[in-house]
Amino acid sequence: MNTDQDVAAAATFEPLTTKVKPPAQILFCKGCCCGKTERGLPEVPVDRLKAIWKAEKLNKGVQLTISGCLGPCDLPNVAVIVTPQGTEWLGRLDGDAHYDALIEWARACVAERAALPLPESLARYRFERF
Repeated sequence: MNTDQDVAAAATFEPLTTKVKPPAQILFCKGCCCGKTERGLPEVPVDRLKAIWKAEKLNKGVQLTISGCLGPCDLPNVAVIVTPQGTEWLGRLDGDAHYDALIEWARACVAERAALPLPESLARYRFERF
């Protein structure tokens, strides 16, 4: 039950803000299925991704997040790209070419200081999550 005090408090709150605003964020799943080579699934090269992001300071343009399960598990090796333009989901990433394309995309975003469209080479791996 809302009281007059609750309504007044809700009307006066200030929204949270952050000073950390890279143009994009990429989340790589390393959860219950993604990257589980012992189950016959392709590797998610977490150490390589982290090393490149750190060495090249790519977080300035694309925040790197290694996540637990993002689902859906029927499309293992999921990546989620979040930009002001929206959210894109990629699945079934497999091999250096896919991850190299995302690394090059991140480098380009840093150079342009903006979130750029994803490479067309990854178009066939896009899917609608919801």
